[in-house]
Parts: sequence; structure tokens; C-alpha cells
Amino acid sequence: MESPNPPRTPQPREVTFSQLMLATAPAPLENFVGGAHVATADWDSSQVENPSKFIPVTSPANGEVITYCPISRQVDVDYAVKAAADAFDSWSSRTMKDRAQIMIRFHQLIVKHRDELASLIVLEHGKTKTEALAEVDKGNETVEYAISLPQLTQGKIADVSRGISCQDSKRPLGVVVSIVPFNFPFMVPMWTLPIAVGLGNTLILKPSEKVPLTMNRVAALFREAGFPPGVINIVNGNADTASLLTVHHNVKAVTFVGTSHVADLIHKKGTNLNKRVLALGGAKNHLVANPDCKIDMTAQDVVNSFTGCSGQRCMAASVLLTIGPQPELIAEIVKRAKSLAFSQAAGAGNMGPVIDAASVTRINAYVTESEWQGAEILLDGRKAAAPVGSETGFWCGASIVKHKKKSDKMLREEVFGPCLSILEVATKEEAVEFENANPYGNAACIYTSDPWTADWFTKRFSAGMMGVNVGVPVPREPFSFGGINRSRFGDSDITGEGAINFFTWTKKVTTKWAVPDESNWMS
Repeated sequence: MESPNPPRTPQPREVTFSQLMLATAPAPLENFVGGAHVATADWDSSQVENPSKFIPVTSPANGEVITYCPISRQVDVDYAVKAAADAFDSWSSRTMKDRAQIMIRFHQLIVKHRDELASLIVLEHGKTKTEALAEVDKGNETVEYAISLPQLTQGKIADVSRGISCQDSKRPLGVVVSIVPFNFPFMVPMWTLPIAVGLGNTLILKPSEKVPLTMNRVAALFREAGFPPGVINIVNGNADTASLLTVHHNVKAVTFVGTSHVADLIHKKGTNLNKRVLALGGAKNHLVANPDCKIDMTAQDVVNSFTGCSGQRCMAASVLLTIGPQPELIAEIVKRAKSLAFSQAAGAGNMGPVIDAASVTRINAYVTESEWQGAEILLDGRKAAAPVGSETGFWCGASIVKHKKKSDKMLREEVFGPCLSILEVATKEEAVEFENANPYGNAACIYTSDPWTADWFTKRFSAGMMGVNVGVPVPREPFSFGGINRSRFGDSDITGEGAINFFTWTKKVTTKWAVPDESNWMS
């Protein structure tokens, strides 16, 4: 299928943080295709209020519109896929070392622009500056891993019998698509992008329509680092755009991070078309406090886990199971969570807003329903006052709910906000039974001072990533990220060795030569 000509002449236009702060009115964004910013087919800056063409992007701190995200249609998707497909032969024929050299320059540019990227994350997502800086650094860790791909992907060769050898090598797939969520505007794109393109694929990124600014800025760094036109492309849009990318006939593989419901749909839609699909879904992460846990360390770690990034991360704590009554631990958790302040400034003890008004409503509804069902509200975030001057923002205080019934919805469903459900269980067996019964499988953690207890739990938790006294057990490179059960739809992890295997196919060559004449001049 022949792609149409670009709707407008490509322009090297990216929005920097300084430009956003100086702008008198929010400007609409464009896609990034073929090494330049390109308008969508029906892009019209006078139509930014038209919901069929643009999606308003708001700053969670005050609810003000900061930009408009264009909605890409079939013609825009076709144009981006063609650009990626056209770039594939040249890019994949380069040596792995050559591609790694460009990745090194990209890594250096991220370090150089670290503060600006973090400021964009604070603006469009709502994170504190400390959290945003950490996100940039964590994303750049995967770039560092991709720089090592020449050493990590060396093939094998061996003589398998007399006169016969076998060898294998990793080969890229072609055009791949990465669909990412709002909660980590930089880090989650970096889970897939550096590894996929480092291996020789060309990529189309579909950012969340709620946070498109950060990767729009990173697009300029792709160009500055030396990635050829078409190797990395950004297509903005909504759920329909994501679907168009998933089913496109020239797309070989798709990764997705989001809710389990959508992850399941994307996985089925793509695999039915014989595409590779890895779709990460939601989570309901359980922490277990053994009676011998260190109260101060455990309390601080629990608070960090369920309130960090305002609870909007798939590795956040959601349920704390105490084995037996542990009033001192619970009191310390409440005390520390109560001391948190609404602020996006750098430093410990601050918590930012959640992404939008709908999230505030949904999160508070879980607390209200639990209260109706007889749960005890130990800390009520519904009553938290927004910062002065930011009353129109999407601020949601930390809530701690002690449940009496295992059937409470808040104990079982993903809340995705700064909320902690506490349930007392009688034994370690009951704790594991409750954790195993949840349909997700991202993370679980045991707090204990006894290594034997830790070993008992880690052998029985039903989760892909487990912590011992670590409430957010995200593996660091080279260890890979990925859950199980309804937290993952697909057969591999999204980073590390799993990503290398996902984004490549293995070419095997068996060679036979005639048996050499062993006679020589001495015979």
C-alpha cells in the first residue's frame, strides 16, 4: 500500500520547556516522522478545540491546558510506517557497534538535558522534581544497557561434526511499535526504544495523549545524536491510533503498557495477525509484614511504596498484610504518611498531584465504598486541601484503610493512587493464600529480619518481581522487568535478555565442506 505524501512540509520543530513557559497560548504538537516534525493530515491550529482533531493536555498541578495532542488517522499511521520501513534496510545493515556509537551520543544528550526533561515530566505528569529526575536516570539505565548490545548479542559458532559447523546470530524483525502509558513519560519509552533500535529495528512510538511533551522534546535529541531519518518515529493520538498501529500489515511486533483489559485486547488483536506482541497490564501488589520486621525501616518503605509518584505506578504497594496484630507498625505508617506535603519541589516528604480529575474521583470512590462496607479509615486523603494557588489542580491525599472483610473491592482491584489497604491475617499461609488469589502478578514483598522466612515467602508468592524488605522491587539492568498472570500478556520480559529475544529472530546456518585431503608432502 503506497503511503500518501506528507500533509505538510516537515519542520524541525520541538517544544522546549523554556518555550512552554514563555508561550502566551498553548500550541498544538505535531508527529515526528522521518527525522522531522510533521503535521497530521487534518492538522489545523485553529481547530484545537475540536475533539475529533486534538486532545487537550493539562498540567495536573493546576488543571490548565499546556498543549494539544493531535489525533493521528490511518493516513498518518501509513506515512509513519512507510518512513520506518524505508529506513529499515539501511539501519539494520549497519554493524551493532556502529549503532551503539549513536546510542552513546544519545545517552550523553540525556545527561546534558536531564534537568529540562525532568521539568517537562513535572509539568505534564505531576511528579515531584526528585521523582522526575529519578525517572530520567532510570530510563537512561536502559540506554546504557543498549550500548552493551554488541557484547550481549554475540552469536555462537561450533564444529558439530567432522566438516560441519553451525552458527547463529540475532537478526532484527523490521518495523516495531511501542505503545506507552502516562505514568512514566520517559522511562517506559526507554524500556523498549533503545534495545529495539539498537538491535537494528526501526520503531514507531505512540506516547500517551496525556503526556506527549517529554518525548516530543526527546525527538530533537534523536536527531542530534545521529539516528537516521525514519529509524525512530513518534505518532500521537488516542486509542484508535494505537489500534491502527497494532494491526498495520507492515508492523512486525508491538509492545504495550497499560491496563490489563486493554493489554489483553492488544495482545489478542496482534497475535491473531501473527505479530509478536508483549503487553504489560495492571497490578495489585501485596506487602507482607512478618512480626519480626524492623518497624522504622518497614514503615518508611511502605510509605515510599504506596505514595511515591502519587501511587501511579504498576509497582506501587497496594495491600499490606500484617501477620497478626501489629499496631505499632500501622501507627508509624500512618504518622509518616500524614506528614507528607503537597508539593512538586525536590526533596523528601513531598507528593505531587495525580494525572487528572477523573483519577481523583475514582481513587476517592474506592475509599468511600470501603467506608460504607465497614472499613476503618486511618488516614483520609479525601479531606486533604490543595496547595494555595493550585486549587484547580488534581490533588489527592494519601489514604490508609484498615479492612475487616476480604471481599472489599479496594482490597482486590487496582486503585492506581496513593492508597494503602491493610488487612490482618492470622498466619503466613493465609497471607500467601490471599496474595496468590489475586489475578495479577507484578510484585510482592516480605518484610522480615529472618532469611528463612524471606525464602519461604519468595518461593510461594505469585509475582514476577519480588522484594525482601524492598517495597518497589524493580530490577536494575541487566535484570529484566516483567510480571506474570494478568500483569503480562506475552512470553517475555520487556527489558533485558527478554527484550533482546523479543525484538529479534535467530538465524541459524549449518555449513558443510568436503573432508580435506589429509595427505601432504611428508606422506
